[in-house]
Amino acid sequence: MAGPDPIQPVDPAETPEITYPKELEAVYDISVTVSAVLGKATMQVNQLLKLGRGAVVELDRKLGEAIDIYVNNRLIARGEVVMVDDVKLGITMTEIVKSERQ
Repeated sequence: MAGPDPIQPVDPAETPEITYPKELEAVYDISVTVSAVLGKATMQVNQLLKLGRGAVVELDRKLGEAIDIYVNNRLIARGEVVMVDDVKLGITMTEIVKSERQ
């Protein structure tokens, strides 16, 4: 069974409502920072200073490869870049990363 088209936003009316335990209500309004990392590059400062408009920095990822999704600097998922309303970029999670608690 195919899922929704990743280019189109999901209609909230088609998404089942998720209920969480009452004990979690205290954390609902806490803000977190979500970051999507397309890739990384390492270069010397002198190379960085030579970059100008139109310069291309090669990243360590290939086209079509999953991006990393972080919440508060902690890797939580991998996903894909999608277009939202034909004007904005978004991300769709394709894999939840299970990490061992330290």
